[in-house]
Amino acid sequence: MQTNTVVPLSSSRRFVLTRLHSLAGLIPLGLFLVQHLMGNALAIFGSEKYDEHVQFMLRLPFLLFLEIGFIALPLLFHAIYGIYLSFISKPNAHVYQYKRNISFLLQRVTGIITFIFVIYHVWAVRISPVISGTEVNHQLVGEHLANPFMMAFYIAGVLSTTYHFANGISTALITWGITVGPASQKTVRNICFGIFVALAALGIGSLISFVS
Repeated sequence: MQTNTVVPLSSSRRFVLTRLHSLAGLIPLGLFLVQHLMGNALAIFGSEKYDEHVQFMLRLPFLLFLEIGFIALPLLFHAIYGIYLSFISKPNAHVYQYKRNISFLLQRVTGIITFIFVIYHVWAVRISPVISGTEVNHQLVGEHLANPFMMAFYIAGVLSTTYHFANGISTALITWGITVGPASQKTVRNICFGIFVALAALGIGSLISFVS
C-alpha cells in the first residue's frame, strides 16, 4: 500500500477526512452511480422504458433536497479532498509493485476526469433543460450523443467513472482495515476489476443504444 506525504493536516484530522472521503465515494456516490447506470440501461429496451424511468425520477418527493444533500455535497467534498490528495501524494515506485503504482496514478487521474465529466453531464442533461424548459427524454439524449466527439467524450467519462468507483472499493477496504494482507487485497482487486468491466459495459451499451 502506498504511503502519502501529507502536509499541515494533523494525523487525527487526516484520519477522519480520509475515511469520510472513502465513505462518500462508496455510499451516496457509489450507490447513485450504480442506480444511474441501471436506469440508463433501460434505454436498451426502448425509448418508452427510459422515458418512464426519467419521469419517475423527476417525480420523486424532495428531489432537489436529495440531489443536493446526497449527491452534490458529497461529490464536492469527495472531489475537493481527492484533488488535495492528488497534489500532496505520490506513488512509491521504488518500493511498491509497478501495477500498484499504475493503479495509484490512475485513481487520481480518473478522479479528475470524472469530476469534469460529471459537471458537464449535470449541466447538459439536468440544469440546462430546466433553464430552457426542455423535456429530458430518450430523443434529447440521443441527439446529444449523435455527435461523434460527444459520444467519445461520454465513453471516456463512463470508463473513467466506473474505474474510479471500482478501484475505489479496493482502496477503501484497505483504508478501513478490512483487507490487511497481500492475498486478500489481490483477491479484492480482481473482484473490483470485474465490477469495473461489468459497469463499464453496461454504461457503454446504454450510450450506444441511444443512437442505434
